[in-house]
Amino acid sequence: MNNPNDTLPAWNLETLYPSFDSPEYKRDIALLEKRIAALLEILKGSFDTASIIKAIRAWEDAADIEENLMSYVEAVYTADTRNGRALAEINAVEAAGLPLGKAAVILRNKLAEMKDWDGIFSRDRDLEPYRFFITESVSKACFQMTPEMEDLANDLGHSGADAWERLHETISSTAYGTIDGERKTVNRLRSMAMDKERPVREKAYKAEIEVWRSVEIPLAAALNGVKGASRTVDTRRGWSDAAGAYQPLQKSAFQSRMGEKTLSSLIAALENSLPLFRRYLKIKAAALEIPVCAFYDLFAPVGEGRRWTFAEASEFIVNQFSAFDPAMGTFARSAFDEHWIDAGIREGKVGGAYCTDFPLAGVSRILCNFDGSFDSVSTVAHELGHAWHHEVIKALPRTRAVYPMTLAETASVFAETIIFEGAYSNAKTNAEKLFLIEGNLKECCQVIVDILSRFYFENMLFERRALAELSPAELCALMLDAQKKTYGGGLDENLLHPYMWAVKSHYYNAELSFYNYPYAFGQLFSLGLYAAYSGAKQGFAEQYKNMLKLTGCAQVEDVARSIGCTVEQQTFWQKSLEIIAKRVDEFENLVKDQKRRAYGRRTVGPHI
Repeated sequence: MNNPNDTLPAWNLETLYPSFDSPEYKRDIALLEKRIAALLEILKGSFDTASIIKAIRAWEDAADIEENLMSYVEAVYTADTRNGRALAEINAVEAAGLPLGKAAVILRNKLAEMKDWDGIFSRDRDLEPYRFFITESVSKACFQMTPEMEDLANDLGHSGADAWERLHETISSTAYGTIDGERKTVNRLRSMAMDKERPVREKAYKAEIEVWRSVEIPLAAALNGVKGASRTVDTRRGWSDAAGAYQPLQKSAFQSRMGEKTLSSLIAALENSLPLFRRYLKIKAAALEIPVCAFYDLFAPVGEGRRWTFAEASEFIVNQFSAFDPAMGTFARSAFDEHWIDAGIREGKVGGAYCTDFPLAGVSRILCNFDGSFDSVSTVAHELGHAWHHEVIKALPRTRAVYPMTLAETASVFAETIIFEGAYSNAKTNAEKLFLIEGNLKECCQVIVDILSRFYFENMLFERRALAELSPAELCALMLDAQKKTYGGGLDENLLHPYMWAVKSHYYNAELSFYNYPYAFGQLFSLGLYAAYSGAKQGFAEQYKNMLKLTGCAQVEDVARSIGCTVEQQTFWQKSLEIIAKRVDEFENLVKDQKRRAYGRRTVGPHI
């Protein structure tokens, strides 16, 4: 664990809203309802250039207020899922914002009714800043029900799919197991996977499996509920093939602003990389002096890594960000100084980490579970990468600032890459280098191999869910099958993790299916970007910021082309994987060096 003398910070939410009972919070709830009513009134009239712009700006205004409120209530709730008032306020904000969904549907329909948009744009230059938003809105209009049906679906979602998602959050954040008579939350059990002692890791893994087994019935019900709701509603929206079969991946690619060719190239690259990662896992097993890695060995440390206080982590991140871009470093310093981060591990707090934005204030907040490992340092950097992304684009109107997950994860993983490269270049011993490079490969393995297993699982889950609800045993079987296909001989197939479907909250989001491959996109795209930065550092930070400014108003392929990358081609992804392959080679050499040194110590004996 982290240094007991290091005080882990809690975030400051009071500068956003002092409390649920504060005048500021109540004012914005009322303002949200007022702005939505004004938008609906505008949408009753006919559309010309002036009314289109007026409607879009009214939508932006209302959506910013809704996001600001929802970010606040969810921040309070995820920091303590036992807070009943926070849950009630989530419901209240959802209810207040419900008509905004209907308004968005009407707006898209009215835009879609207008023909010859190329001609309209050429005649009305005032509409040019909204070209991407309007074009995307017209496309979205093809995949929505009537306003009344969408209104009903959104309303039912609060007591249906959203409630199932909150059930998962509540159960997973409060579930606990016992090791040697000591009660531990499931988040703490999972953090023990990084312990250097294998018996400790194994004991924590077994205890964690038992925790998930004890709550498998309600979580299976939640997952079936979410996926069933997604299938029912989205099929009616038109996300189906000619035979009427649900096409969730088609919807996901659309939400990712990614062409089919790009997605196919990415998945093919991930599949082609599996032998490389199985090789890495075998080298890791040799370093750990075990025949083959079990699932609980995936996060085992190799080499000698230091423990970090939060203060040390903060200083390091600021320095490394500053070396890339002084403005990015200054921004990170402000985030730490202004208490944007909630870092403690405690019962009731959700696991993992996330960054949430507050558009009215132009700031972000970050939740993480800091345990003093370099992984935790990297996670903080990852979330600050999201926050920096928001900082760069916050002056843009909402129609140019809502970006897909693929590009969100690019910004965050790029920040992680800056931190890793800085730590590795400053490493003073081979043991430290070994620890860092193995940690980086471990992360790449998760983002590529484990993500691919989750992708396979979700594909199979949707296929099976079309026929019937799945039992916990069936869900476990699907997960094990997906892990065997991806990890292969790299892991002991008798010691996998059948309950990853319960662990990962991403499966429980009804609106964002396949909340997995965007991470792999971000990982490999960011590696390609960092390689470009290493080759020509002069001016790259500005190019990177310009790229970030495009993420809310262009397709993924066009954003990538703006900085010289062609993501439609598998060769692009292969170049990024070659960087990882070189790290695997370096890892192998460092492991061999470690073994040579250990062998020499055992045979030569002490110096006299």
